Order: sequence, then structure tokens, then C-alpha cells
Amino acid sequence: MPRPLRPLLRGATYTRLLHLWVPMLAVSVWLFIDMSTPWVPALLLVPLGLLPGVRRGEGVQARLLLTPGEREPDIAVTPSATWRDRLRTVVWLQARMLLGAATMFGTVWLPILSFELASAALGHRVTDMPFLDRFPPHGAYAFLAPLPLLALYGLVVGLGELVTALARRLLGPSPAERLAALEERTEQLLERTRIARELHDSIGHALTVAVVQAGAARAAREPEFTDRALAAIEDTGRAALEDLERVLGVLREAERPVTGRPTLAEADRLLESARAAGAEVDAELSGPLESLPGPVSREGYRMLQESLTNVLRHAGPVPVRVRVAVTDGGLALEVRNPLPGDTAGRARHGGSGLRGIRERAALLGGRARTGPDTGDWRVRVELPVS
Repeated sequence: MPRPLRPLLRGATYTRLLHLWVPMLAVSVWLFIDMSTPWVPALLLVPLGLLPGVRRGEGVQARLLLTPGEREPDIAVTPSATWRDRLRTVVWLQARMLLGAATMFGTVWLPILSFELASAALGHRVTDMPFLDRFPPHGAYAFLAPLPLLALYGLVVGLGELVTALARRLLGPSPAERLAALEERTEQLLERTRIARELHDSIGHALTVAVVQAGAARAAREPEFTDRALAAIEDTGRAALEDLERVLGVLREAERPVTGRPTLAEADRLLESARAAGAEVDAELSGPLESLPGPVSREGYRMLQESLTNVLRHAGPVPVRVRVAVTDGGLALEVRNPLPGDTAGRARHGGSGLRGIRERAALLGGRARTGPDTGDWRVRVELPVS
């Protein structure tokens, strides 16, 4: 179908026409009561538009009838929160009434005019149409008969587009609402990033331990070692499933608190998991870990988990020295291990895990340093606790 005629196939064309006709129903009722004061309905719309809930109702109508099918139309469906919103609603009601009157006039009289022109072309004299009743019937009217229908088509489509544009302008979110929506969207993105890191840290650690254990068991070919390896894989997998359930719980319940996430008070679980994977872990935990603020303790746990995962992934079961100290000044966390063979590439590319450690530390007002140090690979994190 030619592009100018495509609106005929769009459902929005007809829902917008219905939207324009709705105010005229109330006007028709009033005119039936008192035809001498047609301006009264428009006057009554002024105090009506000042009611906060009217904006919500108009927004819902506009979304359903003016923008059907759009996922997130730029039309608010919240009550008026400020006087500016209320005044915009009043202007919208008046504009809707005016456009509705134009639509009613066009949809009623333009088809009648087309019919009268066709009748005049067939030899019938027009007696009830201004201007046409002055001219005798003539066959030339046949060429004019389609013009009112074309005008009607243009009127319906044009007014539909105009009322939709006005709805976006007058019923659209205010600057404060746009800012609140932007802040909410930012919080959602931050939450998704946090969840992605949770999955990366917990599941990545579990898979790394399982891979290292499976490889060691296959190389050892000893039943006792294989049994220990399978037990370690089972324990690590069970812990990973608990972490996964915790993260999925956050996805299911937007208001779920984060207090259920593991903290540094459970660091022994990580250390035992690394030992079970074959690493010789020399750990020293000092200070009141239980007294750490929740965010610091939870993020510190994830940083330690990521550091141990990187050791197992890049260096294998090697000696690891872990130092976690809580003092009045803050939390200090350090993980050292002998340099692996791919140190150059690791230092050059960093990887998402090391970048995540640095980002976590920065968000908490601390700092993290990763890289070679006197023959070892070192991760050093310092976080304030106040």
C-alpha cells in the first residue's frame, strides 16, 4: 500500500479517533440540557483539571488510545504532584476539548458534504447545504464529491498525530519525575552490575576449585586422593548453590535485604576451599572481623574470594599467604602467591576479576593494588571502616 494510505491499516488511527470523540459525549449531553451555553463544559474542565487524580486518568487513557503498542510511551500515569502539573493538565483538557470539537464537526459534516455533491452530480438539487443550494445540479460535481472524504482522512490522521504530540508534551513527565526515573534506572543498572559480580565471584570460584581438583585427581590416580577431591568438589558446589540461591533471591524480591550475603566472618570457608583445591594457604586473620560494617565485610569477602580464585586459575595449587587485619584505621587485606608463568599477560590485561576488585574498593572509599611485588603476585586492599 502507498505510504500516504498506510494509516488506514494502523489501529492507532482509529483508537485516536475514539479518544478525540470521548469528550464530545459529555458535551452532547450538556447541549441536550441547555444548547444556549455550549461553553459551560469547557469552563467546568478548569477546576476538574486541578484535581491530582485527573492527570493519572488522562495519562492512562492517552497511553491506551493514543500510543497503543508502545512499551514505554513518554506519558505519565501519576497524579499531579505540583501546581505546574495541574496547570498542564488543565491546558491538556482544554486542548482535547477543542480538538474533539473539530473532529466531531469534520466526521459529521464532511461525509454529508460528499454525499450532497454526489447527489448534485446525479441531478438532485441541493437544498440543505449552504452555498450549494445556490447552484443547479451538474455532472461536474462528481469530480468534487471525493474531496471532502480526502479532507476527512487528512483531518482524522492529522488531528490524531496532533493530539498525541500534545499528550506527550502536556502529560509527559515533569523534570522532577524524569530525574527520579533516571535515578531509579541508575539504581537498577548498579544492582544488575552487583549481581553479575556476585555470580562471577561465587560461581567462578566454585568452578575453578572443581576444575583444579578434578585435574589433580586424574593426575594422581589414587583412590584416597580422588575421594578427597570429590568431597571438596561437593562441598564447593554446595556452597556455590547457596550463593546462587541468594543471588536469585535478590532477583525475585527487589526489596530483599543484602544482609544474607557472606561476610569476612565466614572467610574460613574460602580458605578451606582453597586448601581442598591443593593450595598451601598460610592465613592470618586478626582483629574483630565480626564488628566490620556490613558493606565493608561483604565486599571484603568477595575480594578475598576473587583473589583466591585468581591464584588457583592462573598459578594452580601453589603456596598462598593471606593476611586480613582489622584495626581502628580500617581493613587491610593482602593475598600473595608465587608469580605464575603468564604474569606478563596477566599484568597487561588485568582481567575483569582484578578490575572488579579495584572498582569495589573505590566504591567504598578505599584502594586496591594488584601486580608483581618482589617475586610474588600481590593483591593489596585497604578499606576505611568509618
